Amino acid sequence: MPKSHASKKSLPVALGGLALAVVAGYFGFDLGGDGDSSSASSPSESNGGAALGDADTCEMSSLPAEAKDTADDILAGGPYEYPDNDNARFGNYEGRLPQQDKNYYREYTVETPGSKNRGARRIITGGGSETDPDVWYYTDDHYESFCSIPDAEE
Repeated sequence: MPKSHASKKSLPVALGGLALAVVAGYFGFDLGGDGDSSSASSPSESNGGAALGDADTCEMSSLPAEAKDTADDILAGGPYEYPDNDNARFGNYEGRLPQQDKNYYREYTVETPGSKNRGARRIITGGGSETDPDVWYYTDDHYESFCSIPDAEE
């Protein structure tokens, strides 16, 4: 049975759609959804997808104990649980942290008990040095929302 013209056009259309999705994702565009990029189920303070403001803070004591362990590892300069991923550049592609130079932010895994992979929890640091960053942020929903940790070095 001969193929129709529609089936000959399906592959280029699908590839074009895939290319569009990849490019949009790279530049942080949301092609679907309802326009609300906040995560209502996240225990961290949601910033609704906007750049982090001064009100989005969380004390270290309010975070999981594993966050304190990760902060201690950062202050000690390692070793890290995931050496291939921790102390790596964080791109801030979602734009939820204040815009900085591309090498400003670093990310670190916060262990999630029972998870079979790295989980969604991270500490992001910025500026300063590896063992003395200028800023500290926490996310428990894989970069959907952040809170600033003002007492991370105490």
